[in-house]
Amino acid sequence: MVIKMLAVLRVRGTVGVKKDIAYTMDMLKLTRINHAVLINENPSYKGMLLKSKDYITWGEIDQETLTQLITKRGRVVGGEKITDDYIKNNTEYSSIEEFSKAILESEITFEDANIKPVFRLHPPRKGYEGVRTAFQEGGSLGYRKEEIRALIKKMV
Repeated sequence: MVIKMLAVLRVRGTVGVKKDIAYTMDMLKLTRINHAVLINENPSYKGMLLKSKDYITWGEIDQETLTQLITKRGRVVGGEKITDDYIKNNTEYSSIEEFSKAILESEITFEDANIKPVFRLHPPRKGYEGVRTAFQEGGSLGYRKEEIRALIKKMV
């Protein structure tokens, strides 16, 4: 069974958020706008995503996008950038590409490699489509399938 890895991005801020939704986003480690995390697709995370759907967007991520995300925006605990040398010395993988493939196949987690699980991204070039409407209605919120890859590339 293949477990899908989802990229989750926070789109909206903290003003006016109900406490239970804010708590859910804290559990997802999405504390600020333009922060991204990777999660496995399972029923408990699915419920968390649906609960906070008015503040986040998510979709399936591929290896190419994940490699780019780790290379450009990934940080080690302590703030240093992630390099092939760091991956080679601290994990059993020899490059960022192999490491990202292992992440997608759930063989290793970011915490195992002492890497921060949250990616701090730039705002997207040309902006969000709309932060109050769903993706299916022309906005930026909610589930966007593979389209998350294009958004992440605009933000890296």
